[in-house]
Amino acid sequence: MRTLLVKKYGRFLIFFCSIGVLYAFQSKTRIYDVESFGAKGDSLTINTTAIQKAIDQCSEEGGGIVRLKNGIYISGTIILKDNVTLHVQEQSKLVGSSNPTDYKSIDTFTDAVGQERGTCLIGALQVTNIGISGTGTIDGNGASFLARNLKLKRAELGLSDKKIGKNRPFLVRFVKSSQIRLQNIHLREAAAWACHFYQSYDIFIDGISIYNHANKNNDGIDLDSSHNVFIKNCNIDSGDDSICIKTTSPLPTYNVKVKNCTLKSDWGAIKLGTESMGDFYDISFKNCEIYDTKGGGIKILSVDGANIHDVLMEDIRMTHTEMPIFIRLGKRLKTYRDAVKRPVGSIKNVLIRNVVAQTRSSADSRVSPPSGILITGTPGHKIESVELENIQITLPGGGTVQHKDIVVPEDKERYPEFKLFGVLPAFGMYARHIDELKSINVTYKTNIKDFRFETLLKN
Repeated sequence: MRTLLVKKYGRFLIFFCSIGVLYAFQSKTRIYDVESFGAKGDSLTINTTAIQKAIDQCSEEGGGIVRLKNGIYISGTIILKDNVTLHVQEQSKLVGSSNPTDYKSIDTFTDAVGQERGTCLIGALQVTNIGISGTGTIDGNGASFLARNLKLKRAELGLSDKKIGKNRPFLVRFVKSSQIRLQNIHLREAAAWACHFYQSYDIFIDGISIYNHANKNNDGIDLDSSHNVFIKNCNIDSGDDSICIKTTSPLPTYNVKVKNCTLKSDWGAIKLGTESMGDFYDISFKNCEIYDTKGGGIKILSVDGANIHDVLMEDIRMTHTEMPIFIRLGKRLKTYRDAVKRPVGSIKNVLIRNVVAQTRSSADSRVSPPSGILITGTPGHKIESVELENIQITLPGGGTVQHKDIVVPEDKERYPEFKLFGVLPAFGMYARHIDELKSINVTYKTNIKDFRFETLLKN
């Protein structure tokens, strides 16, 4: 597996070289200031048309930089075009309109919980060589799309259709596009996910920060049926998953490399799944810090038919984090975009090593007392191979002798969340329905006595 990862990531060298050439090229091209197209950074004017004119002209003339500076620019949906980088200068902001009719949907789809998705503040569809840069801020104004605020807004605008605004906008969304760069930008308060990449490739993300807690489903970065992705030096604080690998189509997500990121989440910091029709492979997360996370630290979930393999999690530090490692092979088998239902998938060649984790206290855990690791397939569908190496987990303890007799439910078709399995009969690791589990230098420490098993492996 390690050799395979090296070979696959070799192609990133070509991508990085191309990134350097593109930025060198852009430094010599024209800058298009949105004020020249009628935009006003007065925090009042709706600038959608003016900013779009700047983007369109920039692309038509061969590409360059569309710049926002010296102000707060309100806008609805703007669409990036070929060879355009949107640059938000320091102390400037692009803020999403509070009017739901100012947004457009691209590639509308229904997500795993039945919600229509597709609108966005910044979008891109079937374009190449695009980016977002600058040390300014893009703010989705996501609180405007809370139910109570939408109701007031619809009344203010005289809109009778209660469905208007239900398709909550993503902050930035790239669909079937390539050569995408996000650098240094501050992304804030989307109405849904902050960054969604769907069936896109050659994606480079460096030094961005995300704070996303304004609404529901506030993910950080979602990589969906996409490939050739390099993410580094990012700081993400999200209400939902921080970095999420998913596939809402049968196409795989692969060749993803993440390193040197700091993650905080209320649901899952590093997550593969839940939406998992297409396969996931050649995925690595290295040298990342996870802190103050209510959900899991590392979640690897195949429940809609994905074959997950060749995954490396290495040099991960966790503090104040609920269950550090959760791996699940299930058979929910949801479909998206009218795709054909897939058979149960598989999980193999997963290596998790060099992890130091401290869980949340019992009082701060949704499952109390907590456990460190849960690995579970389902009857008739076993996880194939997982290796754990050099892992240290500190837990609060406090489990009773009676907890040792708990029968853990199978719930093979249920949403895959560790809290739904309840208190486990082992405080360190509970594993079942797995063919090959290697555990090398994995240790558990409890702050007070825990009478449950340290580890428990079952068929």
